[in-house]
Parts: sequence; structure tokens; C-alpha cells
Amino acid sequence: MPRVKNSASTRRRRKKVLKLAKGYVGSRGKLFKIANQQVMKSLAYAYRDRRARKRDFRKLWIARINAAARNNGLSYSKLMGGLKNAGIGINRKMLADMAVKDPVAFKELADVARENQS
Repeated sequence: MPRVKNSASTRRRRKKVLKLAKGYVGSRGKLFKIANQQVMKSLAYAYRDRRARKRDFRKLWIARINAAARNNGLSYSKLMGGLKNAGIGINRKMLADMAVKDPVAFKELADVARENQS
């Protein structure tokens, strides 16, 4: 039986990696071995950072809510505790959006939270 070297599938695999490495600087975008290492690392970073993005946005929302709460004479924890006691189930993303775009409505929520502190 003759030996099969499988050059077609090897070429396909290498072209796929080099296509993913398009735009990388120097050897990382040109040479298969180095490009393959960089593509694997890049895919690992992408996987990790899809999860980190969620944490980063939550931190941003909390910072915005805290700043707006302090403008209304409350701390972040007192605001969130008061809203929970009042039975207002609004998420941090919406609260942060209100803090930036609709401070009047946020002030009303802050007043409700102040009344319902434990």
C-alpha cells in the first residue's frame, strides 16, 4: 500500500491558521509555527476576556451607581439595601443608565431607598 502524506489537509490547516493570524506583526502573521502559537494564545485571551468583560461592566455600573447615590446623600450599599427592602428589583445596568441619563428618576429611587432602610 502506498504512503499517503496528506499534503492537502496540511495545507488547508496551515492556511486556516495563517488566515486567523492575518494582521499580526512580523513573523506572527507570516510563518506557520510562530503564527500558530500566537493564534492559540489569542484564542485563549479571547475566551478569558469574554468572561472578564462581564466583570468589567459590572464594576463600571457599580461605580456609576455609587457616584449618583452619593450625590443624593446615600452610599451604594445603603441604596441597594433600601431598594431591596422596598421590593424594587431593578438591575445594576438599568440603575447605572438611569444615573447617567435620568437623574430625576434616580433621585426618586434614592428617596424610596432612604425611606426603606432597615
